[in-house]
Amino acid sequence: QDSQKRSNSTPENPRPKRTLSSRSPYALFSPNTFSPSVTPSQKYTARSSRGEVVASFGSVQGPSWSGGGGRGCTPKLFGPPEENLTKSYKFMFQKALDVREVLSWRIEELGDVLKSHHHLEDFASVLLPAQEPVTVLGQIGCDSNGKLNPKSVVLEGDREHSSGGQVPLDLSELKEYSLFPGQIVALEGTNSTGRKIVVSKFYEV
Repeated sequence: QDSQKRSNSTPENPRPKRTLSSRSPYALFSPNTFSPSVTPSQKYTARSSRGEVVASFGSVQGPSWSGGGGRGCTPKLFGPPEENLTKSYKFMFQKALDVREVLSWRIEELGDVLKSHHHLEDFASVLLPAQEPVTVLGQIGCDSNGKLNPKSVVLEGDREHSSGGQVPLDLSELKEYSLFPGQIVALEGTNSTGRKIVVSKFYEV
């Protein structure tokens, strides 16, 4: 009896599978029911319109160039050397330090705007403990790779006042707020331990 069971389950004699009913999604949404019957496209090398001139304007036949003299002439750079390319250069290529420099400058620029618009005093460091409410400047970040949520918001301080240090934000005392990663904000809050800022107010542009 065991040998019969084994023989029935061999690939030569497979067991009959259950037939799919007409209501089965596998039968309704199979590739055969949705694949349109299209004629295969012509091969790229067999195209008939290769090299064909569709439209032309003006005369472009035989432009002639000629120069006289110029032997022993050496080209000279016009302008300072740092503004001229004298060797191969990677265009559309940014170094991490250059990007960081631009972002730091942007934080400082918007910090001046926030300070003058809201009449704020000088900003404090995000890393120093403060029992009284202080105003700090920085960029909103996320402490994880996921989406920004109330538990994952961190503030990356500016370079001038905070040396780029990061500190988590406690948003439990705010009634409403709207933040996104990379947003440059000035905020007021207490940082009693130097490790978390309890935010009481946001200053936005």
